[in-house]
Amino acid sequence: MNTYEKIYEAVKNIPYGRVATYKQVAAMAGNPSWARTVGNALHKNPDPDNIPCYRVVNHQGRPAPAFAFGGENVQRRLLESEGVEFDERGNVIMSRYCITAR
Repeated sequence: MNTYEKIYEAVKNIPYGRVATYKQVAAMAGNPSWARTVGNALHKNPDPDNIPCYRVVNHQGRPAPAFAFGGENVQRRLLESEGVEFDERGNVIMSRYCITAR
């Protein structure tokens, strides 16, 4: 399995209604230093219907401003449709929705 395949498998394991950071996905894929690689892989997601890249946010819980598969605010809408809540700054409430406590 190549690096991107490992990343895609890790993203598939983020539960519905939860998020993970780029660094967490990198660690799940086998190397915590791959955080930037995770971003590149998700931007090239070959199967967005089955690889829920919208569940990956930055360490502050901030969604991408121009989500690769749909444009601005699409990532937030997808997360909200799964019940994920955001704070007043527009960040995911990480203490509640991140796959591991920060």
